[in-house]
Amino acid sequence: MHCKILLSFFTFLSCLSFAQTYEVQYISSSNGKVLTDQSPTLVWANEKENFILNNKIREHKADLPFEITKIEKPSNTIISYAFLKPAEIISTSDAEAIGKQTFEFTNETKKILGYNCKKAVTKINSNTIEVWYTNDLKIQGGPSSIGQNLGFVLEIERNKNSLITANSIKKVKKTDIENILKGSISSTDQLGYRDLLWKSRFTTLKVFDNETINFSDESKSDENVKRFANGTIILKKIKFPKISEGENIFAELKQQSNGDAYDRTGTVFFVPQDKSQSFFDGLEKGVKTLPVYDNGNGKQYYGITSTENYNPAIEMMRFFTAFGINKFNHIQLKDKNWQTISPYRQDITDLKPSLSEKELWVGTFIGNYDKGGHKVSLEITIHKSDQTIYKNNTVIPLFNTLNIMEMAGQDYSTMFNQDKGLLVEFTLKKDLKNAQLKYLTTGHGGWENGDEFVPKTNSIFLDGKMTYSFIPWRSDCGSYRLYNPASGNFPDGLSSSDLSRSNWCPGTVTNPNFIPLGDLKAGKHTIQVKIPQGPTEGTSFSSWNVSGVLLGSQ
Repeated sequence: MHCKILLSFFTFLSCLSFAQTYEVQYISSSNGKVLTDQSPTLVWANEKENFILNNKIREHKADLPFEITKIEKPSNTIISYAFLKPAEIISTSDAEAIGKQTFEFTNETKKILGYNCKKAVTKINSNTIEVWYTNDLKIQGGPSSIGQNLGFVLEIERNKNSLITANSIKKVKKTDIENILKGSISSTDQLGYRDLLWKSRFTTLKVFDNETINFSDESKSDENVKRFANGTIILKKIKFPKISEGENIFAELKQQSNGDAYDRTGTVFFVPQDKSQSFFDGLEKGVKTLPVYDNGNGKQYYGITSTENYNPAIEMMRFFTAFGINKFNHIQLKDKNWQTISPYRQDITDLKPSLSEKELWVGTFIGNYDKGGHKVSLEITIHKSDQTIYKNNTVIPLFNTLNIMEMAGQDYSTMFNQDKGLLVEFTLKKDLKNAQLKYLTTGHGGWENGDEFVPKTNSIFLDGKMTYSFIPWRSDCGSYRLYNPASGNFPDGLSSSDLSRSNWCPGTVTNPNFIPLGDLKAGKHTIQVKIPQGPTEGTSFSSWNVSGVLLGSQ
């Protein structure tokens, strides 16, 4: 009986020890200034466990996704919980990370909230982290996993400019964690956890998944993907959500050769459908049903310029396939380890006004005459951001001379062999402030004297006056040699993929130029593009793929 009383007494004391929980709040600052609109970090800690969250999470006001970290004592096992969607929680654990931390201990001391603290220093990914911890509380804890085995961390400073420091400590009888960590929780490995959490932070619109772009009579549309021009064009209708100010949009394409060994022109585009006729009509009914541009050189160019009733396709991203990536990786060269996929990723936030809350045909074209062709996957992602670079609320398509329907009879853009070049008339219904021309240009003609390999000046005229002139040229193509297994080596020690070109390299995207035009008044205007296009030699000819949209605010 006496032993049972003693056992019960010690059990009671033990429960009291575990029941003693501290609530610590931390404030973050940067370069000596307290961050505004922050939700203070909150730590609940006792001898058994340590929970790290923030006040918004405790108040059930946090935006999804968010994380809570639990650190079990004395094993120092980190358990991470990610709240991805309502009623969707995942977790993962790491029993080794804290034990692997190493510190340089110093003799420096100071008091924080009346507690005696010591300083230890560690390095994480080239960042210097100073940790101030106390042993006065007799338990271990802190606002992150760093220093959990030292004592109770009351302050962490990174690179002398980013600081999180405790501003209150109190004892509490209980926490609210059981009201937050509840419901079904799915556990996963650490890599899977990080991937799911990362992807939950933005919206992903999946357009194409490992689709073939080739040249074949056997290429047919299905219920998901439409195919045109013998399979060299694929399209899918995509519903875009409302995209708010401050959100960024990216297009990401992944491409591999599926039989074609050459560098080919490619584009990711969408079809505006806000006028009575669209580029999609040309795909279905034939290119010659589209408005024609005639500059007097004897050729007719269909569907490349805007009219009162028609808008050309808008480029999201122009890319160029590498020489046979993946399919031709069996071509071996010493010390060359070929890449297996060409990734193309570009910021297209400036096009937001034409995308938000719209249902649009999004397509990809690769010019090739190969039955195997290419494999592509395309995603569009929308990200919350504090960036304010793109403030335009207007996108006006003007021209696109890239012959997307090349394999369905659309001619190459050779109109620059006349002084008139490309001339587009447009009418603004309202004044346009801070107008810019988003201009994409690449020169083509793949022989020694072709414009692909000869620098040529591009001149842009607004209402008859030259407003911008430059030579589009890429001299960095050799950087992408490992994406080009089939480009071969020349006797001079160079590869075709090494050679400088008119604003493009095999295996890369071409960046647009944003040409400032100032404030434009409502009414009629003209944009003209002039390029001294090289002459033909036998059956060889030069051409220029240029596209332009007008950006600004009404």
